[in-house]
Amino acid sequence: MSSSDQQQESRQQCIPPVQVLYCQVCGFPPEYCEFGASLTRCKEWLKEEYPTLYDQYYSDEAFQSKLGTLSLEDQAKLEKSTAEKEAKAEKRADAALKKKMASQVSIKRMERNKRKFVTAIHGLEAFDVDLKKAAKFLAQKYATGASVTKNAQGLDEIVVQGDVSDEVLELVQSGAGIFKGVPAANVEIVEEKKKKAE
Repeated sequence: MSSSDQQQESRQQCIPPVQVLYCQVCGFPPEYCEFGASLTRCKEWLKEEYPTLYDQYYSDEAFQSKLGTLSLEDQAKLEKSTAEKEAKAEKRADAALKKKMASQVSIKRMERNKRKFVTAIHGLEAFDVDLKKAAKFLAQKYATGASVTKNAQGLDEIVVQGDVSDEVLELVQSGAGIFKGVPAANVEIVEEKKKKAE
């Protein structure tokens, strides 16, 4: 057998890659959704999108075969712990949403010296905005220097060289591009003047 015949035969024997389906709610494969914190929503998604898989994993027959080896006490404990996990996950998600909606984005125009200004933007991290990408975007948009630094409270903020506070306000309120998801009502401009030396 020649080497070209062997290569052709080995190509025919190649195993195609396995296609794995991932749940759009929790990110696990559907057979592992039960170990996540959002089983009820995962079940609803699977029932709508893939009814055959839903029947395979969560039908009465599948449920009975899983629970057949458990005692009644264990079944009750399992159901209780699942309900507790889901309740905790929902509380966590609600608390995160409330915190997010209560957060403020402040845009400060600070006088550096004489007539030179810098604009500091604080509070974007609460809305899942990548500060480094936002700083790079602002630097390119306004053709100026921008960086992520720590402020006096030790929190990250974006510092843009120049007085671009009004432009940044319009950009953040429009919710375009990288600032998508930041509510316009949560954005404010704060004027901060440099203290005069006595």
